[in-house]
Amino acid sequence: MFAVIKTGGKQYRVVANDVLKIEKVAGDVGDIVEIGFVLAHGEGDSVTLGAPFVDGALVTAEVVAQGRAGTVIAFKKRRRQNSKRRRGHRQYETTVRIDEILIGGAKPAKKAAAKKEVAAEAAPAKKAKAPAAEAAPVAAFADVAPKAKAPKAKAEVVDDISLISGIGPVLKDKMTEAGYGTLTSISKLKKADIAKLDEELSLGGRIERDEWVAQAKELLAGKPPRAQIDKDAASAKESE
Repeated sequence: MFAVIKTGGKQYRVVANDVLKIEKVAGDVGDIVEIGFVLAHGEGDSVTLGAPFVDGALVTAEVVAQGRAGTVIAFKKRRRQNSKRRRGHRQYETTVRIDEILIGGAKPAKKAAAKKEVAAEAAPAKKAKAPAAEAAPVAAFADVAPKAKAPKAKAEVVDDISLISGIGPVLKDKMTEAGYGTLTSISKLKKADIAKLDEELSLGGRIERDEWVAQAKELLAGKPPRAQIDKDAASAKESE
């Protein structure tokens, strides 16, 4: 009986007791390896073909030797470029002797060598972790006093009316002379006071138009100046 097997990307026609070299397979000398990729088998003129492999067919082989094939030289030269390159390659291969050709799901007479878990055997036994130190008992919820939250520090307010959008150094001096040189005094302006101040300093309605009273109140509350907010918004728009 013969069989056509596939291993290592190549096909071989084999019969019992054939010795051949194939691409390397794992195993020590004397081990039995199984090749389950049987493309066809037959005897005489009777041949059974697989699609692509024959169901229930199996070929066993004994590992005779592990080694490497002869050196194959790859030489490359580029004309007029002063470029030469030489490489050598030796393929790993296994010499096997065909033991049995089995069909119809028959079991081999010799069992294939079990895969050796060398890494598991060689690895030293892991040391048992030392038990973690016992954690201190957690106090009951009722026994733990809640931590008092630290009061937030209030932002320091700079009482400078030039922070109001629309008031420059010259106008600041005029407002101070008129008795409105603080944010507090501006925040308390009434409609009558606004009209009188607007007329005295010829402001042209800037107090209401630029919302000086609202700006003064925001500054006293610790909010950033309106001019700074507008500047940041313009910078963000330019960066986009």
